[in-house]
Parts: sequence; structure tokens; C-alpha cells
Amino acid sequence: MAGELAEKIIVLTGGGNGIGAECAAAYAREGARVAILDRDLLAAQNTAKTIGDRCFALRADVADGPSVEAAMAEVLRRFGRIDAVHNNAGIATPSLPLHKTSEADWDLLQSVNVKSVYWTTRFAFPALVASQGSILNTASVVGLIGQSNHAAYVASKGAMISLTRAMAVDYAPFSIRVNAVCPAGVWTPTLERWCAEQPNPAETRHNLDRIHPLGPCPHGDVVADVAVFLLSHRARFMTGCIVPVSGGAELGYRR
Repeated sequence: MAGELAEKIIVLTGGGNGIGAECAAAYAREGARVAILDRDLLAAQNTAKTIGDRCFALRADVADGPSVEAAMAEVLRRFGRIDAVHNNAGIATPSLPLHKTSEADWDLLQSVNVKSVYWTTRFAFPALVASQGSILNTASVVGLIGQSNHAAYVASKGAMISLTRAMAVDYAPFSIRVNAVCPAGVWTPTLERWCAEQPNPAETRHNLDRIHPLGPCPHGDVVADVAVFLLSHRARFMTGCIVPVSGGAELGYRR
């Protein structure tokens, strides 16, 4: 199958819905074979079924090392290689300032959003060396500019951004590229849950449609198109790049 990602083997975490599901569909359209890793196996299976035979689903809890190791081993058993890992899985709650965040919630959010990158990299690294592959991280524009009442999430995305740069330097000698995309608001089940946690959900939804100078709050396809590019040969001389896919949300105040 011809395309920007023809016959690449891509491991995508958190692909059961939202941005991940849009990326899985885009990768498959461009010729890749996609292993969707998600702790919600049914959601991952439904996404894979919708996309077609270029996708398959595996249950994996990205916060748990043995679970990630088993999933990577299964991908290698099926295909014999891994060309890219897209670390997309993440959670966004609780929506609280730091002093109101419980230790359990802090630890869970950091494990899912940050330590997961450690696990996927650790277990995919030999295969990525062999393929001179690529790593893509789904960060967030709030990791660059901050956000009120969302301390643990902002911290995790800031860590992912810094980690992307560190990994890019470390892995360049192996010809492994490491980049990140930074969405602002994107309508996903995670964002819907976050809106519901706010004091005035309706006002929050209205504001999300206003923060992007280029237009209303988008869906995940806008991120997926950039992700395809970053994993393709066209981005072959890009590494350590933190790419906002934000409609200009971070550019400043508007009336």
C-alpha cells in the first residue's frame, strides 16, 4: 500500500478513542500497520475494527512495565520489527491546584503520562535501533504555557516536553528521531470529562471554542495529520521538535 508511512509498523498507545483513534486511522490510510495499545481492550478493538485489517488491538496498561513489555513482545512476534512508537496514552484528571491534589492522583497521573514513556522506550529501544525508527510523544500546549487549576497534568506534560528533548539528543547517534506534538483543546472523551469537572461546564465549553485563533475547538484529525508527517520520511531531519497543533492558542491575549 502506497503512502507516507508505507508498511511501517507503528505502536500507538491510548489508541482506543480520541486523538489516538484519529492517529491510528491516519497511519493506516498512509500504509502503516498499527498496533493499538490500550488498557480498554474493547475500545481498542472497536477502533481497530472500524479502521480495518491494518490495525490490531492489544490490552496494555502503560503505567505497568510488564504489561508494556508483553505488548511489545507480541508486536515483534507478529511483525519482527517496530518502526515507530507513538506515546499518546494519557489522563487529565484531577483538575485541581497542587495543594488539593491527592498523592494517589498525583502518582497515577505521572505514571500514566510520563513513566509510560520510560516503559515503552525501554522495551522498544532495541527494535527502534534496528529500524532507525522514530518516537512521537503527545504532550500539550499547557506544558509550554501553563494552566490554572490543573497542576499535576501541566507538570506531566512539561516533563514530557523536556524528556522529548533529552531523548532526541541521546538517541540521535542511533538515528532515532524523537519529537512531540502539543495540542491545545481537542474534543476527546478526556476533554469532555475535564469539562464536566469545571464549576461551569457550559462556559468552559464556550471558552474552548474561543481560545484558538484559527477557529473552534477541533477534533483529533488535526493532530493526526501532523503526527503522520513527523513519523514520515519527510520529517527525516527533525528531532527534538515540540510542535504546537493548537490553532495559535499560545500566541497571546485576544479581545
